[in-house]
Amino acid sequence: MNNRFHFSIQKKILLLIFVALAIFGVVSAKLSYEYYLGATIEQHKRLGVSTSALVASVINADLVPNFIKNGEKASGYVETKRQLEIIRDSSPNIKYVYVYKILPDGCHVVFDLDTDETAAGKPGEVVEFDEAFDPYLPTLLKGGRIEPVISNDKFGWLLTVYTPVYDHDGTCQCYAAVDISMNHLRDDSNRYFKWLAKVFAGILACVLLLAAFMARRIITPINSMAKTTDGFLFDNEQALANNLQEIRKLNIRTGDEIENLYRAFVKMSNDSVKYVTDINRKNETINKMHTAFLITLADMVESRDENTGDHVRKTASYVKIILDELKREGVYTEQLTEKYIGDVVSSAPLHDVGKINVSDLILNKPGKLTDEEFEIMKTHTTAGGNIIASIIDKIPDSDYLLEAKNLAMYHHEKWNGKGYPAGLAGEDIPLSARVMAVADVFDALISDRCYKKGFPYDKAFSIIREERGKQFDPKIVDAFFAAEEQILEVADKFSENNKQETSV
Repeated sequence: MNNRFHFSIQKKILLLIFVALAIFGVVSAKLSYEYYLGATIEQHKRLGVSTSALVASVINADLVPNFIKNGEKASGYVETKRQLEIIRDSSPNIKYVYVYKILPDGCHVVFDLDTDETAAGKPGEVVEFDEAFDPYLPTLLKGGRIEPVISNDKFGWLLTVYTPVYDHDGTCQCYAAVDISMNHLRDDSNRYFKWLAKVFAGILACVLLLAAFMARRIITPINSMAKTTDGFLFDNEQALANNLQEIRKLNIRTGDEIENLYRAFVKMSNDSVKYVTDINRKNETINKMHTAFLITLADMVESRDENTGDHVRKTASYVKIILDELKREGVYTEQLTEKYIGDVVSSAPLHDVGKINVSDLILNKPGKLTDEEFEIMKTHTTAGGNIIASIIDKIPDSDYLLEAKNLAMYHHEKWNGKGYPAGLAGEDIPLSARVMAVADVFDALISDRCYKKGFPYDKAFSIIREERGKQFDPKIVDAFFAAEEQILEVADKFSENNKQETSV
């Protein structure tokens, strides 16, 4: 299994909770900050409005023209300025207090108080309009009221409140202005977010610990059940029984749905063991029947040919040895699976099944065949392929017979393309048939026939080696000689058996 992006259920649960809490935390922080900021600004507005109204209350509008003209020399100017200073100093959030008369050419200073950062304007001095007030100029020129204005410029982050001051005729003579500093909001916001982060981190840690505990309570029993199922991959009945015993030993008692799942799992496992055991036994019976069928069919054909003896059994053994050696050497690895080797070895006895269509007179002729007789003998390849093809058509799920068909049809093809019946060459010849070609010829060379005496092993080996790259696949010949000792063991075994049978 590819584990590159694999996460356990516990990790998924914790990740889900973490993401959910993170989203909740971000949204909550944003909403809390907006609420905090809105409430603080509203509080500053109330401070600015009340302070501006208080400033307006100490201004005698009828004296404003004289204040602008004569400044501190005007009667009442100094006393009024002192009152404005008292108002300014009443709160640390009050940054600036000033009184302007708004005219088309700018703001004419009536009162302006010095601060540590900014020198005050002189009475009658004209100050340019701040850009933040451009939208409100028409209203200000008419002496109307405007909403508090928030600006952020060289003077800082300020909330400005203008209150009109009217004379006894109801004419707006000037505006009492107050700037409330909001620079401290940045520091307050940082402190707020640090506090919020600590609270959120604590909550997150507690929730994740609780979630990890709960997830472990759920996942540990499930993992235990999953771990014990590995044995179900085994064909050994004892292993299956032991596995079921391990499942029962878990004895999960959580008192919830996990326990219900465990009980259902135990029942399913028990049923599965019975089912698998039954299937294994039936498969074993089918395999035995299949092997017996192939051997019986091969024996029926072999019994007609007085020359072949144990040919089908010996060649099947040689084929198994060669295929195992090829796999050990890492040759044709894509084809040489365990199933493929099993299918080929099981089907090997059928490679000469087509001889059932050849006359006994030709099969058992003691001398050399004529050209006409040899052409008839050659038809056993196509006949064998057709026989097995008809079996395949009638039996469902008979993939194992596909290699039997290849063996029967093509085991007389040659690597150089000069064989029969199709004249295939090289790797166009099925691998199973190329292996059988070596096994078939070797057995024919060393075996006694009514028309010849068997060759010595050295002579047979010499012929096989000479045909490497001509009649036979070079890689298969190399594997044949690499497993020479095993080949000779099989040959000697059958030779000894034949001697014993003859003596009896």
